[in-house]
Amino acid sequence: MSLLVTQITEDTFEQVLSLLKESPIIDLQGTTFIDPYGMVGLLEAGELFKSEGIRKTIYLSASEEVLKYLERMDFFKFAETYFSFEPIKPQISEKYLRSFYSDVLLEITPIEKSDDIHFIVGKVKDRAHSILANNLNYDENAINGFIVALSEVCQNIIEHSENKGFVGIQKYHFQNLNKNVVKIAVMDIGIGFKKSLSDRFTLKNDFEAIEKGLLHGASRFEDKGRGYGLSAVRRFVKKWDGKLSIRSGTAKLSIIPKWTRGKAKETNLTYFPGAQINIILPEI
Repeated sequence: MSLLVTQITEDTFEQVLSLLKESPIIDLQGTTFIDPYGMVGLLEAGELFKSEGIRKTIYLSASEEVLKYLERMDFFKFAETYFSFEPIKPQISEKYLRSFYSDVLLEITPIEKSDDIHFIVGKVKDRAHSILANNLNYDENAINGFIVALSEVCQNIIEHSENKGFVGIQKYHFQNLNKNVVKIAVMDIGIGFKKSLSDRFTLKNDFEAIEKGLLHGASRFEDKGRGYGLSAVRRFVKKWDGKLSIRSGTAKLSIIPKWTRGKAKETNLTYFPGAQINIILPEI
């Protein structure tokens, strides 16, 4: 069974996920676009399959541009742990030149321990002025707010997931807006919101758990001041008219600005463990 999708993004993730679970083959031959959410989502699916003793095969995209981008974002570096590839060694005529000072991306980076967060935040801090000031016209306060928000999201993985996570960032130009946007994808396949909060709260379902964590600052920890990380992220994203979505288990809650489409509440989705967070920040 093929994926039958040409783009692998948050918008197609549900379709991709249901097909991923059904088929031993992941057919990306017709894929012409994949963003950080799509890449990190595939890696987390691979992590899940690995935990179940399953190794699936990815039929790689026929588009050399897609292959170049996957290589540039370090997708293959992690994906080879989880998947087999056809062709075994993708033919990339010319790899993208690497730059430690890229102003358009943060390569896919694993999050397993607090040191990883310091590394990621440090790396983003170094690039923040070029990523956010040059591309989005954000001022110093906004850049500092962004770094705090990203740090909080990554910290949640260490504290709540009990599993490995990944983060990836990329700048794009949205033609319909005629603006630059920055996409940030952070995911894990850990215990998820419901299990994380269920020791302290009575929760009916995954959606209620996400709502509790995002809108009410709930935390699995009783310490005063804990649990406000996601609330801070929500405030930051709303202030800059961005989009924020959090998926966990079988539900997804999104804060959607006027410039894009989407559903604020989604339930009865294909079960996928952990938490999948997507942030899109527009140029001002």
